[in-house]
Amino acid sequence: MKQFISDIYHNTRLGFAVIQPFKNVYEYFRYALVSDETVIKREFIKNLGYAPDLENPKTFNEKLQWLKLNDRTPLHTISADKYKVREYVKEKIGEEYLIPLVLETKNVRDIVPENLPDFPFIIKTNHDSSGGIIVRDKSQHHWINVQNTLSKFLNINYYYRYKEWQYKNIERRVVVEELLMDESGEIPFDYKMHYFNGKLVFTQVDIDREKNHRRNLYDVDWNLMDVQWVYKAGSEVKKPKLYDKMITLGETFAKDFCYLRVDFYHVNDKIYFGELTFHAESGCGAFTPEHYDADFGKLLKLHKTEV
Repeated sequence: MKQFISDIYHNTRLGFAVIQPFKNVYEYFRYALVSDETVIKREFIKNLGYAPDLENPKTFNEKLQWLKLNDRTPLHTISADKYKVREYVKEKIGEEYLIPLVLETKNVRDIVPENLPDFPFIIKTNHDSSGGIIVRDKSQHHWINVQNTLSKFLNINYYYRYKEWQYKNIERRVVVEELLMDESGEIPFDYKMHYFNGKLVFTQVDIDREKNHRRNLYDVDWNLMDVQWVYKAGSEVKKPKLYDKMITLGETFAKDFCYLRVDFYHVNDKIYFGELTFHAESGCGAFTPEHYDADFGKLLKLHKTEV
């Protein structure tokens, strides 16, 4: 019965229309009615095993929780919006760094094969903090299922789930972009550059996210760090040819924020902007060995901002 209900929810319009309102109510009572500090502490304890000190944070993860509560401006909302950030990127560093946009819409019924290209693309909502639906061959997808999945995403306010305020007031829509691929047709390395008080501290490289997700951390001089952060480390990654340029581009955004992760792709000797993130792993990502959490925390200096 459970599988039957799941099938009609995901694969039929009627099933989705009947079941989704109940899920919305559940989401509301589980997350929206609970205070920011309560949710933050609950998620932190669940993931890291101890209660965060939100008054006098010391570790990197604790300081990201502090920033959730105390670092909130309209620019955070624009930056977290995967559609509106495109204009911000265009103004700051230029349109040539944007991944080509295929389609944007507020109506999931627009996401049908006849509106989509024959080359590979990715479909995502503009207000979430995760990946998207990768389409290499549109004939291989169940499009009602895709629409229902997108509708489910559009019904979620990610602020309530993780108390990351920047997601609260984003005007939700669906965005379709060309899928970037490397020479072998795989998803390219994702270079996630972490800036503390405007300066790069380390770069996270996410490898093979579709099949066997691995993650390496490199210092500013591209030395591999002996640390595991959420995912196991992968094979050594060569320093990107345009690494220094990526650092400079990231600084252009980072100077406006206390902490910022700037994501780039490096494909065919060209840099593409990925996204901006204010609370990596939602401030709940465990480091192994643990001392890296404290070491990074010492480097991040906090300052309070208001809406």
